[in-house]
Amino acid sequence: MPRLAIVGAIMLWLSACSAPVPKPASAEAVVNVYSGRHYDSDALLYKRFEEQSGIRVRVLEAPGPQLLERLKAEGAASAADLIITSDAGNLFQLKAADLLQPIQVPALEAAIPAHLRDADGEWFGLSKRARVIAFAKSDAAAAQVKTYAELGSPRFKGRVCVRSSINVYNLSLLAAMISRDGADAAQKWAGAVRANFAREPEGSDTDQIKAVAAGACSLAIVNHYYWVRMLSSKDPAEREAAAKVQLIFPDQAGAGTHVNISGAGVARNAPHKANAEAMLKFLISKEAQTAFAELNDEFPVRAGVPAAGAVQALGSFKESDLPLNALGANQAQAQAIFDAVGWR
Repeated sequence: MPRLAIVGAIMLWLSACSAPVPKPASAEAVVNVYSGRHYDSDALLYKRFEEQSGIRVRVLEAPGPQLLERLKAEGAASAADLIITSDAGNLFQLKAADLLQPIQVPALEAAIPAHLRDADGEWFGLSKRARVIAFAKSDAAAAQVKTYAELGSPRFKGRVCVRSSINVYNLSLLAAMISRDGADAAQKWAGAVRANFAREPEGSDTDQIKAVAAGACSLAIVNHYYWVRMLSSKDPAEREAAAKVQLIFPDQAGAGTHVNISGAGVARNAPHKANAEAMLKFLISKEAQTAFAELNDEFPVRAGVPAAGAVQALGSFKESDLPLNALGANQAQAQAIFDAVGWR
């Protein structure tokens, strides 16, 4: 189904099926959202929340690191009520800087698995993405890869494409390895993968997929949804590239595939805390979770909500259940390891 048709169908479905959102508890019917996400799906959900709740949503968008610095600068005078950002590492940094506050909302705790939310109630996962391996269908050896470790195998020398080590997705992947296997093992893996680079790190996850399709490399590390979006792209060249590539969910016989989140937390000095909590509950509702899945090709965090059709076609997989606080806690060490092996 074309993307615009899906958008229309989802909005009609939301209008028909959404449970009422409580009317604003704060004196002012507004919620100020600072967001590190920039998706059309989010704007549609904000609009639907406004319609249901009567709470006006005001949004400030900026990349995660910029949001962190802005919130630090604003201090107690900040207007932020709800902070939304991609990657558990960014959420950890917000908590570490004392920019979030703990909340106890039974509906959130019941809907979100424990490893996808902060143990102290300061942030909550809203959607999931899997960090997978893209491979060239034409490469029989690459098609047999089953683990992240194999990206460092000598048989793939000169055949692996990656993006920069400062990319938060790669930092979180290595941070998870540090937590699970220890720093020495993580450094050994990073060094082995570095030795197999087809080129110096460059570009986005989409660029890595295009490089695999073009034969510049056989394997790449990407988030699943970049490939899914390319399959239905308006650009024929992107669809053609995606058709030459397939995805592997690594480590199915071990710890499971690395999964990260987009998530949110209530700002430390939120002027409209009750409204922020109401919005959080809406974003974890079945209706909103369906919209995240259908409009953005992410995995829902709420059980019982199916992934989008194109994502379901990838099949079920075992995901790592590592508590995601570990991603932020080990991020600095991950960067030091990447620097030590010359990942760049």
